[in-house]
Parts: sequence; C-alpha cells; structure tokens
Amino acid sequence: MSEQNTPPLPGYEGMPIATLRHRVRSLGEEELRRLIAYEKAHGDRTGVLEVLANRLEALEEGAEPSGGDQDFRPEAAPPPHGGSPVGEGSAAPTSNPPPHGVPVQPARPKGDRQPGGGGR
Repeated sequence: MSEQNTPPLPGYEGMPIATLRHRVRSLGEEELRRLIAYEKAHGDRTGVLEVLANRLEALEEGAEPSGGDQDFRPEAAPPPHGGSPVGEGSAAPTSNPPPHGVPVQPARPKGDRQPGGGGR
C-alpha cells in the first residue's frame, strides 16, 4: 500500500472520536496533514475533520506533539475491581405471579363482569 492509502495511526478506521482526539496529540504537522488528506479521500466525516483541523491549528500556533498513550481508550469502561457481591444470601425473595395471571393460571374476571360480555 502506498503512504497515501495508509493512515499514520494504527486502527484509525474504527476509532471513536474521543480516542482520535487523544491519539492525534502525538502527531506532528505533516502526519496530521496526511491524516486529513486520508480522511477527505476515504471517509470525509465532518466531526473527524473538525477534530483534525483543530489540532492542526493548535500545532501551527506553537503546540508541541505529546507522547501520549496510544493504547488509551476513553470509550472503554475500566475492568471491574473484584467479584460480584451477589450470592445465595443476597438473592431477591421469591414472589407470587403477577395479578393478571400466567399461562398456566389465567386471570379471573373481577366482580360481576362476565368475560367477553360487557358486564351490565
């Protein structure tokens, strides 16, 4: 593949905007320009182009690329911190079926209303 058909960020194609916003901080002006050209040629997504253009503008105004953690994924929840507190002692008590009945125990008519009748 040529350099024009490959984005400078691994996994760029499926990257959420929150992750992209973080990861482009490590790119220099030339890499960012290449990424903008790639996006315009392949996806042309307005939100993505806005993020890229804002970062390019910051670099042109003197911002420096930062190392950043390229594995950072703000859209992913952190792993759980331990086991579940649910167990036999914390299970919900058993309950009766709802008042409208269940398939094996159909509901009973209320008061003097006859089923299908109109109940006068």
